[in-house]
Amino acid sequence: MRLAPLDARREAPVRKQKRRRFRLDDLELSLLSLPTVLWFIAFCYVPMFGIVFAFKNYKYRPGKGFLYSLFVSSRWVGLKNFEFLFRSPDIRNIFRNTIGYNIAFICIGVTLPVALAIMMTHLHSRKLAKVCQTAVFLPHFLSWVVVSYFVYAFLSTDKGLINAMLASMGMKRVMWYQESAYWPGLLIFINTWKTFGYSMVVYMATITGIDQTLYESAVIDGATKWQQTRSITLPLLRPVISIMFIMNVGHIFSTDFGLFFQVTRDSNSLISVTQTLDVYVYKALMQSHNYNYSSAVAFLQSALGCVLLLIANRTVKLIDPESGIF
Repeated sequence: MRLAPLDARREAPVRKQKRRRFRLDDLELSLLSLPTVLWFIAFCYVPMFGIVFAFKNYKYRPGKGFLYSLFVSSRWVGLKNFEFLFRSPDIRNIFRNTIGYNIAFICIGVTLPVALAIMMTHLHSRKLAKVCQTAVFLPHFLSWVVVSYFVYAFLSTDKGLINAMLASMGMKRVMWYQESAYWPGLLIFINTWKTFGYSMVVYMATITGIDQTLYESAVIDGATKWQQTRSITLPLLRPVISIMFIMNVGHIFSTDFGLFFQVTRDSNSLISVTQTLDVYVYKALMQSHNYNYSSAVAFLQSALGCVLLLIANRTVKLIDPESGIF
């Protein structure tokens, strides 16, 4: 009988011990991730069967149940449900508003939070920095219903603060909810005020995690604050900026319904600048009660968003191979 070398016999128990430890570690990590996995399965993957609505003429049959009505008694119609969107005379305006606003949101959402995060980290007073951080982050927790009342308190024709100030100076009151020319800028400003605080906190957390010895070495070499920002902060922030940019590009065909419907109080006078895909689908659903149309548009938004996300990720990887989501 031939024995294995002594070193090999010593290494065998060590390998088994390492393999067993790795399995225990994997089990612990799997148990920690289990609640999140179950949440995604229950609320993200299970509801995906509703995509069937986009390709069927759903008719509910009393006494047969929902699933029977959907999969048995409702007939397949192919891409017919997608036609209602492209038959709309306002289709150009709808896509223009949806894409145009999102491009503005992406441009501002990439530049302003980064600039403010860098400025905030250079404040000498830690208390002032915390107060400013809380002040800009607080609107993120407000619902669009609450924000709509804030906006109405400022822009109301009779009792609005801005019109009261104009009247006190002898100027004419502005009919804010009847004049569409003011609202593109207002909507961009309101969305920025509500959402940029979250992005700023993400960038501040990344800046805080940068090795401080890099800045100390730069100071010893005589670098100014701008040179430190350009040579250290921005290059190390680039991966996070790329991820935030890619995620926003993936939502370019979706808009925040509360911003365009509730903040504007569903004014018919503003429909030319507030009608986006989400608002149009909601109004069409309320008028016709056709769930097939809304499912078709939601599927179209998701499919186009996925394609754009892949294109944006590929483009970012070509520019900077170390950035990107995958």
